[in-house]
Amino acid sequence: MAPPKDVVKIAIQMVGAIPQLIELQQSKPLASVLKDICDVWSLPNAERYALQYADGRQTYITESNRGEIKNGSILWLTTSPDQEAEGLYSGIQSNNLDVKSDSLKRLASLSQDVTFAQEFINRNGLKQIFSIVEEGNDTGEILAHTLKAFMELMEHDFVSWETLSAAFIKKIVSYVNMNSMDASVQRLSLSILENMVPSSRLLFELVRKEVTLDRLLTHLQVTNTQLQLKAMALLIALLLAATDAERRDMMDYLRERNVRQFIHKNIIHSSEPLGDEMAHYLYVLQSISLNLHERRMRTPMDPYSQEQRELLQSLRQTAFESESETPTSNFSTERRRSLCAKEFRKLGFVNNSNPAQDLYRAPPGLLALDNMVYFSRHTPNAYSRFVLENSSREDKHECPFARSSIQLTLILCEILHVGEPCSETAQAFYPMFFGQDHFFEELFCICIQLVNKTWKEMRATQEDFDKVLQVVREQITRTLSLKPTSLELFKTRVNVLNYSEILKLRQTERLHQEETLAVPVLELRERLKPELLELIRQQRLLRLCEGTLFRKISSRRRQDKLWYCRLSPNHKVLHYGDVEEGVHSPPIESLPEKRCPGTCLLHCV
Repeated sequence: MAPPKDVVKIAIQMVGAIPQLIELQQSKPLASVLKDICDVWSLPNAERYALQYADGRQTYITESNRGEIKNGSILWLTTSPDQEAEGLYSGIQSNNLDVKSDSLKRLASLSQDVTFAQEFINRNGLKQIFSIVEEGNDTGEILAHTLKAFMELMEHDFVSWETLSAAFIKKIVSYVNMNSMDASVQRLSLSILENMVPSSRLLFELVRKEVTLDRLLTHLQVTNTQLQLKAMALLIALLLAATDAERRDMMDYLRERNVRQFIHKNIIHSSEPLGDEMAHYLYVLQSISLNLHERRMRTPMDPYSQEQRELLQSLRQTAFESESETPTSNFSTERRRSLCAKEFRKLGFVNNSNPAQDLYRAPPGLLALDNMVYFSRHTPNAYSRFVLENSSREDKHECPFARSSIQLTLILCEILHVGEPCSETAQAFYPMFFGQDHFFEELFCICIQLVNKTWKEMRATQEDFDKVLQVVREQITRTLSLKPTSLELFKTRVNVLNYSEILKLRQTERLHQEETLAVPVLELRERLKPELLELIRQQRLLRLCEGTLFRKISSRRRQDKLWYCRLSPNHKVLHYGDVEEGVHSPPIESLPEKRCPGTCLLHCV
């Protein structure tokens, strides 16, 4: 007979005692359960004891979590949380360094449990922690255990980070800024500051002021991977808590210090495997950097902005003014306006008389203009080749540079999630991002040339514009999924993935998805398989019974004679013999020779 649902069978252990096997009634008060267990072992004062899981985090059993106990669980009978808290509160104040160190070590371990943490904090235990740090007399292991215990206690959110004293924060900052300090103390100090930063603007400003970016970069370049990880965590916390202007300034400074290249060489390509936590921080750093483009992406062109109009005119001038021998200043206003409109049309603007209208849509807004200008200035030969090559094509077959650039910029923003908030768990970053300054612009330069290449491969016309850009999007996403380590490698791979390869991949995936993986198709195939195999067998036998005419090859390789072979109706004997030219389907009786099919096969082998 099965036990009631509110009864679980468990084992209770205690040091120096024979374990008890009991049936725990969940409806029975926990105090009564403890009384019964203590009575078996003749232990007085049952209120001084508690139950704790024997494995894992050794959580205390309380009335609120006792429902999680499963059949077969092993529990320890141990000192109650309030008694432990009382003892450790006294132990961490001991003048005996060994007692103090052991007490702090146990405090750090037990503080992971919310029940114990509450009991210790209720005794004003955090005040003693603050005293140990602020007085600054303890170092090494004792300080490390103290900071670890503090971190575990603060994890339960019983106390606000804003209640920390200035003296305490100053000490934590000093541990980070010291050159000769125990690595475990610096690691825990970095972790404490990381948790302080998001809690209030005041704490963010304090940490940013006291812990410079240069200091964080110093910790980032150490060989201790855990210290390196915590330095990265604090850097990310500061970036996330900063305003847009502050974040931009910080990222500019990091770019000046070549942080990307350092990460690319010494973290991503380190001999040590990249852990999940570091991968997440690299994803966040990548996301923050790419999101710096959001402001330009969401800003439409202002037709009254002199700066923006000059950028737009620079595209036309770079592409065409070197061709013209006569300066446009000699032309009339009407003639000059007509020439500019013609050149903007060749550049691929839809509204060639007022090209600024093409950039009113945001996104991609001014980011598309930035990309076009960057392409024209940093790769002028490729830019001129793109424009002039398409200027010489027929109207319907020319690939519009401006229209393609605007749409491509939007596609890249979508693929790279520009303007989207960072995920709290994502780890997907692109290694090549950290190997290149101006990553977004350089990626655009590669992809806009890919657009022209794919356009020619598809022999596209203006009506195929959306189809071409859809193929380009697929080329980019498929190549990015391979996680190329550099932009050069990305360029090589994306160009190899031409239009014909995309068609092959699409067809393969469609067949794989629709036929191979579809459950109904698999079930139908299995159901029809015996019937189809039998039909094939019958057709082959029928063909054997009809027979076939063969030419007889003599020793001199002559083919002047014929012979015929057919299977008997009972499928047991092969009949064969010589026949005359023009004879078709001779009766079995006219074929004198016969042999068992099995013998024939053996003879052939």
